[in-house]
Amino acid sequence: NDQAVVIAQGQPHSVPPIYGESLVGRGATQPEEPLLRRVFSHGRAERGAAVVRGAPIVQEVYPVVNRQGQVIAALRLETSLVERERHLRRSRVFQRALSLLQQMVLHGELRGAEKLSPFAEHDGIIFVDTQQQIRYVSGVAENLYRKLGYAEKLVGLNLAILHTHEEVYFQALESLACVEEETQEGELIWIRKAIPILDRQPAWWQRWLPPAAPGQPRLYGILIAIHDATEARRKERDLRVKSALIQEIHHRVKNNLQTIASLLRLQARRASTRETRLALEEALGRISSVAVVHEFLSHDEASDINIREVSQRIVNLTQEGILDPAKGIQLVLQGAGFSLPPQQATACALVLNELVQNAVEHGYTDRRGGTITINLQASEQECEIDILDDGEGLPPAFDLEQSHSLGLRIVQTLVEDLNGHFELLSNGRGTRAMVRFPRKQSIEHRA
Repeated sequence: NDQAVVIAQGQPHSVPPIYGESLVGRGATQPEEPLLRRVFSHGRAERGAAVVRGAPIVQEVYPVVNRQGQVIAALRLETSLVERERHLRRSRVFQRALSLLQQMVLHGELRGAEKLSPFAEHDGIIFVDTQQQIRYVSGVAENLYRKLGYAEKLVGLNLAILHTHEEVYFQALESLACVEEETQEGELIWIRKAIPILDRQPAWWQRWLPPAAPGQPRLYGILIAIHDATEARRKERDLRVKSALIQEIHHRVKNNLQTIASLLRLQARRASTRETRLALEEALGRISSVAVVHEFLSHDEASDINIREVSQRIVNLTQEGILDPAKGIQLVLQGAGFSLPPQQATACALVLNELVQNAVEHGYTDRRGGTITINLQASEQECEIDILDDGEGLPPAFDLEQSHSLGLRIVQTLVEDLNGHFELLSNGRGTRAMVRFPRKQSIEHRA
């Protein structure tokens, strides 16, 4: 099938797009075929007209050639008739610069463009020739320079009289490649993108000059796009300050929780009854698991939290705190793990702590030795936590809904908050606690 297929599509930012939907993957329509076939056959640019959704448009189709001069694709530029008439009223210098830029793209002569940041709707544009004379200034660019105190017309002035950072012009002039630079202009922050414009058909008087290099096009000038990034940088700075403050808050919360945990640990050691000691140790575990999450948030509050790392910290705290070494119980962490937003991570850490404590305290009351396995798995939609012990199992008449265990009631409440499902199963050779809950969109994806 020789039908042409759309493989890429670009939409304008400053005017309404002609097509509201993506055309990628769509084949050429019957009216488009003759124009495309002529371009592919003859290797010359073609121009035509069409009507899209009742509006007349102008179509310009250019051949895209490889190093061997073979036509391998076509670039079609479509402009509404209204926008085309508006463009034709612009400066001839600017029109020619854009036309030459198109030719550079088609011939693969636009070096360094892949390193440029995207152009924005409110970017100003100036064009400076090889003699440093400003030949074109857009309305947006005039307003930008007016903020710096340049009230007079800039067209016709030499770039050297501007007391601004115009180094990108000279860098692009020397390298003949696209250059981008961020500078401080008074209280403003500008991002300049300089694009060298090459001319394959110089003016008649330029033909008498010696070429820069045999077979190479001459430099027509430098097109400079100016983006005012002041507000964006201010927001970024405010966000960094806010993030640092939030991290400091998490750090202080973690320290306070660790202080409370230390006090509970001292109280547990001095407890006169076993029931009091167990109650204090359970509270200690809950506070410590929340402190673990705040410790991660104190390093980077804007990132998702790795639940495997949190689980490993909880395992370590359990082994160092409530686990009696004489019992010989091993805690094993398995699975690749997953990352969660802070709110889900806090609930998940508490669930892990309660289930591990429950297995340690109730699974091995009358025996020594055993293994508690924590398995963490996740898909794109769901997270799974399985905690399996080889202990004594559940009592025959056990009913999760009727249980008076504070730890299990905490787990049920947290899993409900996670919109998940919690089960406790026993086959006489141990107990399996299973928690499933939907995965919320991560911070990275939301950003």
